[in-house]
Amino acid sequence: MSSREGNARVSDPQAPEADVERVRQLLEAGEEEALRIYLEAFHPSDLADLIESLDEEQRAPVLHVLPDELASETLAEMEEEEHPEELLIAEADRVPELVLELSADDAADIIGDLPLEKQREVLAQLPLDEAEELRGLLAYDEESAGGIMTTDVIAVLESASISEAVAEIRRQVGEGEDYYTVFVVDGGGRLKGTVSFQNLIVSQPGTPISRVTEPTVAAVPATMDQEEVARVMSRYNLVSVPVIDPADRLIGRVTFDDVMDIVEAETTEDILRFSGVSDEEYLYGGVGQSVKNRLPWLALALVTTSIAAAVIWIFRDTVERAVILAAIMPVIAAVGGNAGTQALAVTVRRLALSPERARTWGVVSKELAVGLANGAAVGLLAGIVGYGLQGNLYLGLVVLLAMWGNLMVAGFAGAFVPVLLERLGVDPAVASSVF
Repeated sequence: MSSREGNARVSDPQAPEADVERVRQLLEAGEEEALRIYLEAFHPSDLADLIESLDEEQRAPVLHVLPDELASETLAEMEEEEHPEELLIAEADRVPELVLELSADDAADIIGDLPLEKQREVLAQLPLDEAEELRGLLAYDEESAGGIMTTDVIAVLESASISEAVAEIRRQVGEGEDYYTVFVVDGGGRLKGTVSFQNLIVSQPGTPISRVTEPTVAAVPATMDQEEVARVMSRYNLVSVPVIDPADRLIGRVTFDDVMDIVEAETTEDILRFSGVSDEEYLYGGVGQSVKNRLPWLALALVTTSIAAAVIWIFRDTVERAVILAAIMPVIAAVGGNAGTQALAVTVRRLALSPERARTWGVVSKELAVGLANGAAVGLLAGIVGYGLQGNLYLGLVVLLAMWGNLMVAGFAGAFVPVLLERLGVDPAVASSVF
């Protein structure tokens, strides 16, 4: 945690217009010292919001007046789509200082968004050990455990005593980093367990560290998808989880703040896809991109509704003889669409939280049973209404059976389509377009 957080000015989640206007005034007046003093009162998160609210040409001058530590923390808090990497390389004279102030994972995230040639230029300005560490992180997929982990960990040998472990921890602790767990490793760097800070404090100095070592609740491979990492941490209520290589050697950790970002990003992505909209359109897209992304799903909806219209056309003579059907059909279709969307939402959520269990056909069977039960209840009510409209028992029976069958099919399709898409390797959230 930064030492600045104790006296930082806390503002609204979005930069207040008054702050943005004040910064613009100081920029136009060329009062760099006054601007620096004004900005130093802000928390890095609020500074990031403020910079993102400025015009493109105003951002680099604002970052330029900030001290190295505050500037790097602000870059780390900026949203990816606001391109903090461009601000980083704009500060050509102090790129090494800014990168070294960042945690390894934040530095890798920002540098990784640069073109390959620019990445090489930035890494070439860094000390060899830091550059090599960042190259290792950049080699991982950005949505894997390795891509989101930090290599800043505290690790002590299992053969150490409590006093030796404490001395080693003091040596390893990095400025500005938050540590929640001490990892215990053997001579080869293989993870053997964890030690809480509480046990370190209350144990006698001569006690072997192995006596207070607890088994590792969970460890994740560097190749694990970030969503699965988030599930592991949520399941076991972990504030950090160790990342290991194929030989079980400790190579880093993922912390809860990284997981919060993942959950927000993945939830946003799922909501957008559930609506037939891509995350690229949400972040960057203009009119053309929006049309390109949405048109295929609107076309699919047109096809499915046209099939329904064709069925009505085939039975137009029947509809002409019983005009009341024209009023009832939209009701049956709307209720069926709602039922399908409900089944779809539940199934997609189950696939997201527990894909192994949700892939089974038991999910489809359950939603089919729910459709049968709800169809019977709603169909009976609709049948009574249908009978009451004209006093025609046959009309009531037809409405009952139609509603019942419609909800049964909707429940089946709402569960079957996302499960099938999951099996085919397609994001099941796109199935919402069918309904």
